[in-house]
Amino acid sequence: MCGSTSRSAAGDNATPVSRALLVSVHDVTPAHADALARVFALLEEFRVRQYALLVVPEWHGGWSLTEHPQFAAMLAERQRAGAEVFLHGLRHDEHGSRRTLLEHLRTWGRTGREAEFLPLQPNEAALRVDRGAEMLRAAGLDPVGFVPPAWFQGPGLAEVLRARGFALTEDSWSVIRIADGRRRRAPAVQWSTRKRWRAVAGVGIAALRRPFDRPRSLVRFAIHPPDIDHPMVARSLRASLAALLIERRAVSYRAAVSA
Repeated sequence: MCGSTSRSAAGDNATPVSRALLVSVHDVTPAHADALARVFALLEEFRVRQYALLVVPEWHGGWSLTEHPQFAAMLAERQRAGAEVFLHGLRHDEHGSRRTLLEHLRTWGRTGREAEFLPLQPNEAALRVDRGAEMLRAAGLDPVGFVPPAWFQGPGLAEVLRARGFALTEDSWSVIRIADGRRRRAPAVQWSTRKRWRAVAGVGIAALRRPFDRPRSLVRFAIHPPDIDHPMVARSLRASLAALLIERRAVSYRAAVSA
């Protein structure tokens, strides 16, 4: 029943873009290939074919895209079919970096040493952005934007991205057009599987948000590969997709910012 409802809703081109859903798939890496296949199957079941792929070229210092050409080719095919590719850091974790006390306070309870770009100075951030973009393009991918891991960024990152011609970025609250700083407010619905209490909290918040999100012009989902293999979180994700796609359709980030 969910599948039939979603097919008519997500595939209805008459649905105005002002009633839209943005879907982003985070932590896209060969390290998560099996879970990602299940995420993509779920999106296909709901006929969600416009979504963002947040690609990490060297997950935790390994899993290089250049060493997994079949995975890279799969992403390139999805991009040709309408997915938007975003560079999502170089390695995603904070290995080799040291946080300040203020940075620890900013991230408390929100990320387990996965905010790669938070402690970086502009010169180091630029080197990693350049390396990551080079790897994506070598894999046949054309990134339209950059999203810092865990949505945390250090000083000067916006200028680094603007100088390199990236079009789009986002934080936990908004989608942002880099050239002029234009924001489209859309607080992200997200889940967590790192601890049971976080999973329970995420599921509860997602359920509470459904009636409040219903009148919003734009709703945004952030899906992480472990979400699909956590039974409680996966059920919540499916229920949220089914509820929202009755009255709206999935759109691209470019369309969302331009609307």
